[in-house]
Amino acid sequence: MTVGPRRTAPVAPAVVPALPLPEATWRRTSDVVVVGSGAAGLMTALALAAAGRRVVVVTKGALGAGSTRWAQGGLAAVLGADDDAALHRQDTLTAGAGLCDPAAVATLVAEAPAAIALLQDLGARLDLGGDGRPALTREGGHSRDRIVHAGGDASGAEVTRTLVGALAAAGVEVLEGTVALDALHAADGSVAGLRVARVTDGGALTGAGDLRAHAVVLATGGYGQAYAAATSPAGTTGDGLALALRAGAEVADVEMVQFHPTVLWRGPGAAGQQVLISEAVRGEGAVLVDRAGRRVMAGAHPMADLAPRDVVSATVAAHLAATGEDHVLLDAMHLGAGFLERRFPGILRACREAGFDLAAEPVPVAPGAHYTCGGVLADLDGRTGVSGLLAVGEVACTGVHGANRLASNSITEGLVAARRCAALLDAALPEAPPDGPVAPRTAGTTAADPAARAAIGVATSRHAGVLRTAAGLAELAGVLAATPRTGELDLAAVEATAVHTVATVLATAALARPESRGCHRRADAPGSRPEWQVRLAHRIDGTGHLHTRTVPLTAADQTQGAA
Repeated sequence: MTVGPRRTAPVAPAVVPALPLPEATWRRTSDVVVVGSGAAGLMTALALAAAGRRVVVVTKGALGAGSTRWAQGGLAAVLGADDDAALHRQDTLTAGAGLCDPAAVATLVAEAPAAIALLQDLGARLDLGGDGRPALTREGGHSRDRIVHAGGDASGAEVTRTLVGALAAAGVEVLEGTVALDALHAADGSVAGLRVARVTDGGALTGAGDLRAHAVVLATGGYGQAYAAATSPAGTTGDGLALALRAGAEVADVEMVQFHPTVLWRGPGAAGQQVLISEAVRGEGAVLVDRAGRRVMAGAHPMADLAPRDVVSATVAAHLAATGEDHVLLDAMHLGAGFLERRFPGILRACREAGFDLAAEPVPVAPGAHYTCGGVLADLDGRTGVSGLLAVGEVACTGVHGANRLASNSITEGLVAARRCAALLDAALPEAPPDGPVAPRTAGTTAADPAARAAIGVATSRHAGVLRTAAGLAELAGVLAATPRTGELDLAAVEATAVHTVATVLATAALARPESRGCHRRADAPGSRPEWQVRLAHRIDGTGHLHTRTVPLTAADQTQGAA
């Protein structure tokens, strides 16, 4: 394949597996199927239902059990008297390191306050200031206090509670414990539904069936669990991204995985979902120090401990590499136990349950996989390159986040995109129920063997972490190419196949980008290169071979995004 602004030597395309699909034993119709039940999926379904559309929500776990409920910090919006939209736009563009879409950023910033107001109208109990308006705090990369929060550090949980309650009141049908296997296509190639299956308590798949619909909206979250350890919950295995690729859509910016700088360090063998210590703790005054008490971020960036996340994580990673240490320390003791109990009760409790007391001692932290800035290539209305397939929230790559997400822009983006997506669908979809023949685009014979998933996670963490090299990424690609296959399909195999798919795209993209930009840091290519201010987009063909192309940014993008 040929990637980048300069021609490179041809490389044999990587191959990703397609699922061996079970036969459908039932068939139903709806206007829209929404896959996922985080903030983006719930708001999409709620808005569609309010417009009178028939909508079904499919979620492989319990309703609302995705990443949103784990969010601590809050939602970014211009609400303060000393703030304005231009500042929020510029902060977002600066964090995005030249790969943001300025038009998408402007839309997000303009519509964020209305999204917050809607949450309040739906009954969200936000933390309020003395004037009765939402209390605001600051996080890394923000030049003003503009982070709305709830329950101190339980913002995501409150958003989830609010939207789940509203969805129930609206009578929206939800299929819990149901996994989306593959898109169904009409004769013209458009997506016209999903093949799904129920998940038993033991992880077996049963009762496969077809959900026919005019449109499918993916809101499945990110792919943090492609790593051995991440802050995201167990179900974030990249299912939606893998499904979109198999459906013919492009994905982009997959190499831009954001590592949160303050994940509680619990030893070198820690695996699965890890304890996050919100950036808001540093926003309130906590600092990163080494074992001797020296400030880690002093002199590294003008904003010091509140620099954008990619800068803080890269600085910490470089410090650890230089010293041989495996963690730094987060010191919040000067904030006082009373303040920490009131402002961050959940974080304080989680640290104490792990054997550390944030109020009494500096606690060990290290960067950990946290958020995926890339995803299914889409606009802020959710439109992808495949008719009938839409994507909103973390699963989508809209250009809002660019090469690095600005803190607390994620749930805000999910809500804004969800409302826009629902409005688009309501205006465009026919009133008649869907009909006509449908079938999956591809049908495989083997999935990735779940027994290999742990090795994939270890290799991805080792070679596609905060600091990367061409040699390490090539080794990761070799591990992925040698992954064994299985003809058996259960939930573990679906998730292993998704993890294998996203790790393959991640390794390919990170190897193809010979520079350091935003979340993507190459130890063997430490500087950014102007000719690489481009987006890498990927698709797979009918045989599962991966192909990559560059998407040049416009002159306006390059001027505004590099500011």
